[in-house]
Amino acid sequence: MNSARKIVGMGETILDILFRGGQPVAAVPGGSTFNSIISVGRTGVPCAFVGYTGADTVGRQVLDFLHDNGVDTGHFQMRQGAKSAISLAFLSDAGDASYSFYNEPPHVPAEWTLPEMHSGDVLLYGSYYAVCPGMRPMVEQLQQRAARAGAFVYYDINFRPSHQPELEALRPAVLDNFRLSTIVRGSADDLEVMYASRDARDIYNRYISPCCPYFICTAGAGQITVCTPTGSYDFQAPLIDDVVSTVGAGDNFNAGFSCALVWLGIMPADLLGLDRNGWQRLVDIACSFAAEACRSTENYISRDFAQTVAKNI
Repeated sequence: MNSARKIVGMGETILDILFRGGQPVAAVPGGSTFNSIISVGRTGVPCAFVGYTGADTVGRQVLDFLHDNGVDTGHFQMRQGAKSAISLAFLSDAGDASYSFYNEPPHVPAEWTLPEMHSGDVLLYGSYYAVCPGMRPMVEQLQQRAARAGAFVYYDINFRPSHQPELEALRPAVLDNFRLSTIVRGSADDLEVMYASRDARDIYNRYISPCCPYFICTAGAGQITVCTPTGSYDFQAPLIDDVVSTVGAGDNFNAGFSCALVWLGIMPADLLGLDRNGWQRLVDIACSFAAEACRSTENYISRDFAQTVAKNI
């Protein structure tokens, strides 16, 4: 295990209030990359989070939660005058969620600082935060810093249907993210919203491979497709019998995959030489994180699981 490498997350923060049967059952700090970096922090892999929240009670809870989970907050801001974001997640009997969001459009502060990136580090980012006009200057600067350093740049598309009316305006930013990333991950739902298709190989060949060499497509409990310049592979997501909530599943897939790159000593130049077994090992670790997150109303892996998986790699 190489502890010198780190994972840097960049994204929004939000308080997720979960409802089941019309009644609130939990309130947990969230946000797509935020969920990922909390799980990373629980494993003990060095990590940092770049983002902001309001200077209010919710914001203080978020900052304390990051600290409590081992995440470096040297580049995380509490902004005076900004309102902390809230989402309502309504869980079905199967644990799937539909959302209502209450937040201000993200925007870059007048001053900001970004972490240094080094060879083999992982920059993890995505969602609306990564494409909205208000955040582009900061996102692009960190992308470029990571690329120059020889770090992995891992982009989770995570494009929600609520943003579909903005799709054409945001598509150039999505393409820029493709170009500046080492690995792109999207769900079959993302592809359907953006391209009216769930065919991972076709989307890779037409839209992603001209910009980014590696693409991972997940489909909930279905098939996982990995597309590379030398071929593609299909893997079956493991069956989870005790699903409580799927809110953080994709985010924790990202966390597990990023940790696996560090734990297994894989560098960006090594990806081209990975065979099916190599990709299988990365996907297996990523799926174990996603499955664990589905077993509770938290958006992250449990502390017990984090300690166990880190010891067993």
